[in-house]
Amino acid sequence: MPQKKTIAVVTGSRADFGLLEPVMSAIHDHRGLTLKTIVAGAHLASGTWRDVVESGFRIDRRLPMQRRGRTGRQEDVDALGRGVRGAGEAFRILQPQVVLVLGDRIEALAAACAAQVGGFHLAHVHGGDRAEGVADESMRHAVSKLAHLHFAATAQSRTRLLRMGEIPRQVHCVGSPAVDGLDAVKADSDPPCLVVAQHPIGDTNTQERRWMQQTLNAVTAVQKTRGTGRWVLLVEPNLDPGSDGIRSAIQIHLDRMAHNGGRAGFCCAHHRRHRFLSFLAGADAIVGNSSAGLIEAAALRTPCVNVGPRQSGRQKPSRVVDCDYGVRPVQGAIRRAIATRRSGHPYGDGHAGRRIADVLDRVDLRALGLRKRNTY
Repeated sequence: MPQKKTIAVVTGSRADFGLLEPVMSAIHDHRGLTLKTIVAGAHLASGTWRDVVESGFRIDRRLPMQRRGRTGRQEDVDALGRGVRGAGEAFRILQPQVVLVLGDRIEALAAACAAQVGGFHLAHVHGGDRAEGVADESMRHAVSKLAHLHFAATAQSRTRLLRMGEIPRQVHCVGSPAVDGLDAVKADSDPPCLVVAQHPIGDTNTQERRWMQQTLNAVTAVQKTRGTGRWVLLVEPNLDPGSDGIRSAIQIHLDRMAHNGGRAGFCCAHHRRHRFLSFLAGADAIVGNSSAGLIEAAALRTPCVNVGPRQSGRQKPSRVVDCDYGVRPVQGAIRRAIATRRSGHPYGDGHAGRRIADVLDRVDLRALGLRKRNTY
């Protein structure tokens, strides 16, 4: 019987774990593969590593990077350095045949650098996408150029990877694992009228707070028109530079609502993915700049208001309404989004995890090699 391939999956935050969970499950259940789980970065700083354990996965290595309460560009540089060193040590101990990462965050970049320099095959999920973010687009494409094997979410992203010089037989269009299992999601019996998920774009805390306050004011105005008892779910921002400003805006808003006797209309808490999706499925719209608004919301047929430039360049489904920061632009965009009846998305049929596991099983790593060569 051939020896199983060991696949080390690196997850750095609640956001990428939501997409990696079906991939990890498919790897774990595949008879030709062995799963090793490395929990890194924001998971450890925010405590969401518990989601990984509660989902039934064993954590094989922990990789501290960010530090709670310390955000900013220099802090991210320091965290990246810690991540590269820690990932290299984890790979040395676990000796995986393939390291698998997703997306564009510093946890993925740290693991990718350590894998490539350390002599381990690297697989990248969701390469070829575009999204401005803080430094997201640069980091995503950097990881793609380090990777030996690619799992693109859309045909457009696969084409972009080929234009970047990646070898066609090593670029697989599998769909987004974010869509896996969404056909079984049922709307919560008491869903929010709106879900708000706005992350920083790397500006000052003062500016990020101002933008978030504008979004929250717009959401409050719309909430009042959606009927008695309808509430709003606020999603905690990620740990990117500027996130402290967004948290401050959320706290100020909650305090103001409490003073006015209306805090019950807003809830800011971390929810496991299945619970979050049930809320999203029943919401009138999602507002902010999270990729969940472009992918999961589209698959669940929930309208999305995409605020600001964070997702600039990303392939967007038809139910996404773009708008600038500001009370009036956001308020108007919410009303347009709720009124729309458009649907459809380019992110696959919900079987990405299984496809990724099958490719990992059958790929000949000796033929794949560790040295990279561009096609141009």
